[in-house]
Amino acid sequence: MKTNKRNGAVIALTALAPISWGSTYAVTTEFLPPDRPLFTGLMRALPAGLLLLAMARTLPRGVWWWKALVLGALNIGAFFPLLFLSAYRLPGGMAAVVGSIGPLFVAGLATLLLGERPTRRTLLTGIAAALGVSLVVLKAAGALDPVGALAALASTASMSTGTVLTKRWGRPGGVGPLALTGWQLTAGGLLIAPIAFLVEGAPPVLDGRAVAGYAYLALANTAVAYWLWFRGIGRLSATQVTFLGPLSPLTAAVIGWAALGQALTPVQLAGMALAFGATLLGQRPPRVTSVTAVTPVVTSVTAVTSVSPVAPVTQPRPFSSTEENTQKVSMDLTGGGLRR
Repeated sequence: MKTNKRNGAVIALTALAPISWGSTYAVTTEFLPPDRPLFTGLMRALPAGLLLLAMARTLPRGVWWWKALVLGALNIGAFFPLLFLSAYRLPGGMAAVVGSIGPLFVAGLATLLLGERPTRRTLLTGIAAALGVSLVVLKAAGALDPVGALAALASTASMSTGTVLTKRWGRPGGVGPLALTGWQLTAGGLLIAPIAFLVEGAPPVLDGRAVAGYAYLALANTAVAYWLWFRGIGRLSATQVTFLGPLSPLTAAVIGWAALGQALTPVQLAGMALAFGATLLGQRPPRVTSVTAVTPVVTSVTAVTSVSPVAPVTQPRPFSSTEENTQKVSMDLTGGGLRR
């Protein structure tokens, strides 16, 4: 019972990350200067990363220099620009629809890279989540831009791969999720910086609203949200974490209805119910098959002296902490074993 409550608390805290990300669109359109996606990505990542580094006071060591760079590139440095590029070039909520297939990307990566077969429930739930999000945000407007579509697919693949590797590599001993998040945000921000200045030029002049918007994105929307996200990756399965992603476009739709006066149609409400139901189903714990230890029967004193000792039958130890994930073990997208 205590384990279930603890797991539920971790899920609830991790869910705050995509819920926070759902406010990004409203903040960007209402507070920030237009047509500066790379600068916005830079202002989200680098200040947040430097703040977390100052708080954690821990730098990578050894192989974790290149691991932090790879994770920062996948989860932040490539993901942010590609996400903004797709959002600017695709009609309606197509970028969010492509992003909602993240659970299927994760299942595919586990199959290709780790030899793990996804369960039928994982596949069906992932399809249901994508369908629900599409009903909420997709609008029939304009032709499909191939560059935007490729950017959307690439951003989803980048984040999914980064999440898988984050789960796979875990954290070095004695390093908490705060430091790991700071490493990735800083690395990603440094990768975005030269591209932003090369493509968009000098930073724009910021008024008070823009400063407030960037402060919110850097602190709540990025520093706190990504810390909760990577913390959740370390304590939950990859499937559980990934299925929280649809909460982001659902939150964006609710904010648009409540704060921006955007109406919600019955079809959109049905899509929200479907996507939310898929999110809840994706949090169901795996089925655990119990193993009963078999004790040899000894019928005489002579048997005691002649029977070889039998090794006790032990249960497979489920993955519960990224600090323990130091061996090259495969990921289990369906159960309590290591995933991602």
